[in-house]
Amino acid sequence: MFEGFERKRIETSGASINLVVGGSGGPVLLLHGYPQTHAMWHRVAPQLARDFTVVAPDLRGYGDSSKPDGGPDHAGYSKRAMAQDQLEVMRSLGFERFAVVGHDRGARVAYRMALDHPDAVAKLTVLDIIPTYSVYSNVNRLIATAYFHWFFLIQPYDLPERLIGADPEYFIRTCLGRWSGGGLEAFDKDALAEYIRCFSDPATIHATCEDYRAGATVDFEADEADFGQRKIACPTLALYGRGLDRLGALDVWREWADDVTGRALPCGHFLPEEAPHETYVALREFLAG
Repeated sequence: MFEGFERKRIETSGASINLVVGGSGGPVLLLHGYPQTHAMWHRVAPQLARDFTVVAPDLRGYGDSSKPDGGPDHAGYSKRAMAQDQLEVMRSLGFERFAVVGHDRGARVAYRMALDHPDAVAKLTVLDIIPTYSVYSNVNRLIATAYFHWFFLIQPYDLPERLIGADPEYFIRTCLGRWSGGGLEAFDKDALAEYIRCFSDPATIHATCEDYRAGATVDFEADEADFGQRKIACPTLALYGRGLDRLGALDVWREWADDVTGRALPCGHFLPEEAPHETYVALREFLAG
């Protein structure tokens, strides 16, 4: 899926990160979401690599990256810890300043990186999310229905782990099919097989639950401390599907960033796989501008 890309494994201070890198030009870091791996970028990364150096890793706990312990407070999967991994990855590749594009959980890592490391992040793109604090502070029937997994995955160990582990392929197929605007047909069969392979590892199931447990605790607290006190300084592009358009996503992002543009795309949650051409065009225009 990433012909011409080089596969690497980089040791950071907190995790061992699996990634692919390819192309030439300005550096762009692509961060995937739940319950996926870097494979989700397979329709967009090769096009971006015509003009940019593209780095697509697996987040800690996901894919073939390592699964460190989350700790009693789940801070091992805080977005600060996950952002630190990727900051060190980019530095090890020789990039001190770069653009970041994140989808879903990766977008939460990306905006935390932009807040905490403004000298490193030149441009930020967030795909189909609003900030963690904004989600939890405005829960209603619509959010609770669409984000049901947020409240399931944060339950204490090992309730979600045991239930998902009973049939991880069913869980993956159900979630991807429900969140996609076009059902499972939106996904390449090889990419889907990769998601299922990785999620069949009990360590991945546990680590990804820890990611969400961190979201409901340490990540929420970090966002709460920043809200109204400081904003994302770099140019920010927010792209989202039809669901978040109904939640007024662009207006929410304007509360968090000084320079925001964005729009809805004609798809569900998985923009790079459901609407790869529209996603690529929007990214290239923003990143090259």
